[in-house]
Amino acid sequence: GTSLAKDISPFAKEVPGEPRLVERFETYCNAWEVGNAFSELNDPEEQRRRMEEQLEQAHARGEKDKQLDDEFLDAIDQGMPPAGGLGIGVDRLIMLLTNAPSIRDVILFPARRNKAD
Repeated sequence: GTSLAKDISPFAKEVPGEPRLVERFETYCNAWEVGNAFSELNDPEEQRRRMEEQLEQAHARGEKDKQLDDEFLDAIDQGMPPAGGLGIGVDRLIMLLTNAPSIRDVILFPARRNKAD
């Protein structure tokens, strides 16, 4: 599997012996990235530490309305079994199924350039 930096995957487990990396991989089909997947972090203390760090960063950026999700942390503390997360891009999947050469061909509301450009 592929490992990526922990700071961009706050809900993923660390790679044993590599505290800067997490257990995460990307799925490809026909040379296109279809989705991302990872081993879910189920250590309540580590998850709290990461979420508090993210909250501090958000508050430093002026996002004062952000709050710590204590209910989520309490649920993990009750005992979360090993789990995995998977995010599949519907637009990428439609590209694959329709053999569309560009993501612009399948996005419902694509960003349009100004006609003056």
